[in-house]
Amino acid sequence: MTDVCVSPGRRRFLGRAGAGVAALSLAGCGGLFKAATTTPSLYTLTSKNDFAPGAQVNWQLVVEEPLASRALDTDYIALMPSTTEVKYFDNARWAERAPRMVQTLLVESFENSKRIVAVGRQAVGLRADFNLISELREFQAEYRNGLGKPPVIHVRLNAKLIMQPQQVIIAAQTFDTETALQVNDMKAVIGAFDAALGKTMRELVEWTLAQNNPNRGKQL
Repeated sequence: MTDVCVSPGRRRFLGRAGAGVAALSLAGCGGLFKAATTTPSLYTLTSKNDFAPGAQVNWQLVVEEPLASRALDTDYIALMPSTTEVKYFDNARWAERAPRMVQTLLVESFENSKRIVAVGRQAVGLRADFNLISELREFQAEYRNGLGKPPVIHVRLNAKLIMQPQQVIIAAQTFDTETALQVNDMKAVIGAFDAALGKTMRELVEWTLAQNNPNRGKQL
C-alpha cells in the first residue's frame, strides 16, 4: 500500500470561512503520513466519452477556465482533515493547476460527445455562440472520520451558460459528486478523484447540450 502524505512547511492563509489554512507535516499518525521526497509524483485525470445519446447542437461553445479559491487554484492535491482546514498531499501533484486541468478535460469531454459543432478554450479565438463559465468550489479529499480512515473525494462545479454577444445567463446549475474510498492510499485517492470528476463532467456536458434557448428558437 502506498502511503498518503501531507506536505510539510507550506503555510497559506486562505479566505475560506476566515480559517487559516496550512500545509503542515503531521505527527503521531502511525506512519501513514511521511516526510517529503525530492521528486513528487505527477497525476492527471481523464476526460469522459460515455454519454447518453442525443441530437447534435448547431452552435459553438467556449469553455472558460473555472474560477477557484486560492486553496484549489494550485497543482497541489488538496485534503481537508476538518471542515475549516486545508492541507496538501505530500509527494503528489497534479500535472497542472487543478482549474486548468478541469478546463482541458471539459473541452475533451464535449468533443467526445460528438454532439457539438465546435468547442474550445477562449485562447484559441473561437467565435462562440455561448460561453460556459464555472467555479470549482470543491476538489479535495475530505477526512471526515480522521486522517487514519479512508477519505471521501468531493467535487463540486457551479456552471453558467452565457449567450453571446448579449452576455445573458440562460441557464445555471451546480453539479456535486462525492466518492467514498475503501482504502487510504494515493492510488485509490487519484482513482476516486477520476471517478468523481468524471461523473460531474458527464452530468455537466449532458445538461449543457440539453438546454433549450427560447430566444433563438432552436435547441441549445
